[in-house]
Amino acid sequence: MALTDLGLELRRLLAPLPIWHGAVRDAGWHPMARTVAAAGGRLVAVWGVDRGAVQQGMAVCAAYAVPEGLVWVELPLGDAEPNFPDLADIFPCAGRMQRAMADLLGLHAEGSGDSRPWLDHGVWPPGPPPLLRHEAGPRSAAAAAPAGRLPADYPFVRVEGDGVHEIAVGPVHAGIIEPGHWRFSAVGEKVLRLEARLGYTHKGIERRFTELTPQDAYRLAGRVSGDTTVAYAWAYCMALESAWRCEVPDRATWLRALVLERERVANHLGDLGALGNDAGLAFGLAQFSRLREDWLRLSKEAFAHRLMMDAVVPGGVARDLEPTMLDRLRRQCDVIEREVRALKVVYDEHAGLQDRFRTTGRVAPELAARLGLTGLAGRASGQSADLRCDHAWPPYDRLEVAMAKQRDGDVAARVAVRFDETLESLRLIRQLSADLPSGTIRAELRAPDAACIGAGWVEGWRGEVFVALEIGGDGRILRCHCHDPSWQNWPLLEHAIIGNIVPDFPLINKSFNLSYSGHDL
Repeated sequence: MALTDLGLELRRLLAPLPIWHGAVRDAGWHPMARTVAAAGGRLVAVWGVDRGAVQQGMAVCAAYAVPEGLVWVELPLGDAEPNFPDLADIFPCAGRMQRAMADLLGLHAEGSGDSRPWLDHGVWPPGPPPLLRHEAGPRSAAAAAPAGRLPADYPFVRVEGDGVHEIAVGPVHAGIIEPGHWRFSAVGEKVLRLEARLGYTHKGIERRFTELTPQDAYRLAGRVSGDTTVAYAWAYCMALESAWRCEVPDRATWLRALVLERERVANHLGDLGALGNDAGLAFGLAQFSRLREDWLRLSKEAFAHRLMMDAVVPGGVARDLEPTMLDRLRRQCDVIEREVRALKVVYDEHAGLQDRFRTTGRVAPELAARLGLTGLAGRASGQSADLRCDHAWPPYDRLEVAMAKQRDGDVAARVAVRFDETLESLRLIRQLSADLPSGTIRAELRAPDAACIGAGWVEGWRGEVFVALEIGGDGRILRCHCHDPSWQNWPLLEHAIIGNIVPDFPLINKSFNLSYSGHDL
C-alpha cells in the first residue's frame, strides 16, 4: 500500500521516524480505516482532543502503522453532536480506547456495540468530562467525589448454563501488583470466559500534562508506567523535538538506545524469574532476581537511578558516561549473558516447567492478527513487528537488530521471546558502548512562535510506545496523549485463558505482564 492510497493530503512531521499527519472528513474516516486494514496495517492508538472554540473545537485522532511508517489522522467534529464513526468493527482494539475517550471528553463512537464506561467508575466528581476545555470547562483538579460514595455497578457479560459459576478476583490483590478486577466464568476449574475491569489506577495524567511546560513534561511522561520510564521519556522527547525542530546529537541518541536496552533487559530478567516461580521453579526466581539486582545497581551507578528515570531529557540525555563505566557495562553484559544462557538450558530441559508452559494460554497467530496483539506478546504469536527493525530510527538504523519471533503463542513462546530478546539486547549494549560516537550529549531547544505538533514512536520492552503532542500558540501543552501497548493486549489476555484452568491464570497473566498504570491515564 502506498500512502496515496489513503486519499489524504499528508505532511511529514520532522521526527527520526517516518511519521505523517493529515485530516479527513466524516465520510472518509471509516473507509480509510478499512484501507489500512486491507493492506495489513494496524491501529496504534485512538484518542480525542478539545482545542477550544478558537481552534475549531473537538477532533478525534487515530494513529495507524503502515509499511511506510506511522500516519496520524484526525477527524474534526462539530460541537452540536461530537460523535464519530465506530472503528471497533475494523480494529477491535479500538473499543476500549473509544470508551475511554467518552469518559474523558464526552466523544462517543456511533454504532458501537459496547458503550459502558471504562475509566469512569462512577466516583468522579460531578461536572463536564475532565479533558473538556471550553464551555463549562473541565472538572476542577481539587474537586472530590461525595464522601462515602461507592463505585457504580458494572454490567459484566454473564455466562449461563449448567454448572457455570463466577469467580471474582481483585481489584485488591494479595501482593504489590496494581489493582484490576477479573470476573471468571468457569465450569469446575475450566474457564469459559474472562472479563476484566480496569481503570482503578486512573491518575489524571493526561489532564496534568496541560498544566506543565513542554520542557518539563518529559518527567511526567517517564512516570506513566514506571517499568517503561525510558521508552516513555524518549517517545515524549521525540515528539517535542519533532514539534520544535530540534536535532539530537549522535552521542545522545546512542546513549538513549543504551538505556532503552538496559530497561528491556531489566524487565525480561524480572519476568523470566517470576514465570519460573509461577510454574513452581523457585530456583528460577532466585537466580534471575540476583541477576536483575546486579543489573539495577550498576544502572544506578551509571545513570543515578535504578530504573534510569529522567535519564532521557529534551534534546538528549542527562548524563554522559566515562570510558571506565562503558567498560564496566560491557563486562557486565558478558557475565549476565553466560548466566542467562545457562538458565535457559535449565528452563528448556526442566520437564515440570515445560509441562506448565507449553500449550498454556495460547493465542494463535490468526487471532493475534485479527485482534491486534502487539509487542513481545505479538512476536510470540507470529506477528513480525518491532520498530527497531521495521522502522529503525537513529541509532537503530545502524545496529541491525535481530527480531525475536515465535509462532506457538503460548507461555513457552513468550518465555522464548524474552530469552532471545535479552541476549540480543546484551549484544546491542556491547555494541552501543563500544562504538559510542564522540560529541555533545544535549542540544538546546527553542520554542517556535506558532502552534505545533509532534509525535514519538519507540519500541519499549513491552511493545510500541506512542506519544502525540500538541502545543498551542501560547507555548503551553494543549494535548499530550501517551499510548501503552497494553491497550491492545489486555483483551487478548482474556482470550488466552479460555479453555485453560483457573490456577493457570497467574502464569498466563505474567507471561503477558501488561501495565495497569500505563493503561489508566
